[in-house]
Amino acid sequence: MTPSTPRGTRVSHIGIAVEAIAKTLPLFRDVLGLGEVDLDDADGARIVGLSAGEPLVELLEAGDPDSPIGRFVARRGAGIHHICFSVDDLDATLDRCRRAGIQLIDDQPRIGAEGKRIAFLHPRSTGGVLIELSDH
Repeated sequence: MTPSTPRGTRVSHIGIAVEAIAKTLPLFRDVLGLGEVDLDDADGARIVGLSAGEPLVELLEAGDPDSPIGRFVARRGAGIHHICFSVDDLDATLDRCRRAGIQLIDDQPRIGAEGKRIAFLHPRSTGGVLIELSDH
């Protein structure tokens, strides 16, 4: 097996917290013409993926009011929840974050909605933006 060619860090997806996917999906799918992409639900959220070129848009609906998305919508209302960056080496990137003093929400990667390893960085350490990192 040969090592893969580095792809560099890129935007993977933008997560948008919504009150109800059924109400929001028609705008993105029918009006804007984004195609649906099959994704698994994760972290107590129902997730619908939409293709917007290479990055995806993920509509995130709380399956439970006590889930991360449920708490976000209750506190802030619907809107952009997070941005995800794909990185060449998730473990090395997390090590760089630790050395830089960035607070990690996930100390170790876990499996996310696209079946990829992911980890979140706390917004207190990233200028108020919840950042998800994932493998390409």
